Amino acid sequence: MPIEFIGMIGTRQISELDGPVSITGGSIDAAYVRKFAQAHEEGGFDRVLVGYGSTGPDGLTVASFAAAATERLKFLIAHRPGFVAPTLFARKTATLDHFTNGRIAVHIITGGSDAEQQRDGDWLDHDTRYRRTDEYLDIVRRVWTSNTPFDYEGEFYRVKDAYSDVKPLQQPHIPLYFGGASGAAIPVGAKHSDVYAMWGEPIAAVKERIREVKAVTPPGRLPRFSVSLRPILGDTEKQAWEKAHSILSRVKEIRAAKTENKLPIAPDFNSARPQAVGSSRLLQFAQESEIFDKRLWTPIAAATGAYGNTTALVGTPEQVAESLVDYYDAGVTTLLIRGFDPLGDAIAYGRDVIPLVRAEVQRRERQAAVVS
Repeated sequence: MPIEFIGMIGTRQISELDGPVSITGGSIDAAYVRKFAQAHEEGGFDRVLVGYGSTGPDGLTVASFAAAATERLKFLIAHRPGFVAPTLFARKTATLDHFTNGRIAVHIITGGSDAEQQRDGDWLDHDTRYRRTDEYLDIVRRVWTSNTPFDYEGEFYRVKDAYSDVKPLQQPHIPLYFGGASGAAIPVGAKHSDVYAMWGEPIAAVKERIREVKAVTPPGRLPRFSVSLRPILGDTEKQAWEKAHSILSRVKEIRAAKTENKLPIAPDFNSARPQAVGSSRLLQFAQESEIFDKRLWTPIAAATGAYGNTTALVGTPEQVAESLVDYYDAGVTTLLIRGFDPLGDAIAYGRDVIPLVRAEVQRRERQAAVVS
């Protein structure tokens, strides 16, 4: 199966090296968004993730702007169910699908932080939120696909004669990606997702997660799998590790300075331990070892509280490409890669890493075709 590469765009030039702040929040630099999106398109990325935060810009609008500045690049728009009616969200995304010529997908993030949810007025507990997401996606998919009005009555939503004149350009519907590592998340993601997304865990753990999702996937469905990683490149392996340790030192320096001056680190980075199960898993791996497999490096996850995808692959472009192919061999066909120098790293990945991975995957596909 072909490999898919996803980057991530933010609305301003910032990363963990500028402070423990969220790439999904803050102000908007339109020129930077345009440049950032175009760099991913020129670099051969298939999509870019447009993130979601309770204090950040609206992802549908960001994707619409970036789509107007590009021609081929697709957009994965993070969405948190519960704040927009599912019928309205279905119409919004179907409309944008037409105006982007079928270049959008939706990434469902149910929400692992009570503080994040409560900013938007949501007081449901973690597991209840996933039950709501299940109903939400039932309705969204039906609005996208139903040729006749329908009624729906559930625990959280009740609609009568729901229908949309506008259907997605992509058929049968807009692709759904899904993130969530908890026991409550897995069956919902297995039921609804076209791509099930995971953070950058060791390969053995990724294989186990894939088995868990497949075990509860309804008959007739076959979700693909995604892993998110933070490559750190160097011309030599030594230079890559020097760069990695420099990034780690900078992250620790910023957090220490904030703590010393009794300043808030950032709205979502103050808890001693994150609520999201995916983050807790990364922290557990970081406690077990600094390095897994060939070059999966965990200390930055430990230093940041694993808020977001924070495990790195460290090495030369050839070494990092080899490790990415190892994830492909484990059953992963989507790779989300973003750097600590967001724009510069996106350019470097497109130039030095993505072509190597694509060439190796194509070589294996040709070899498999000959054998079969």
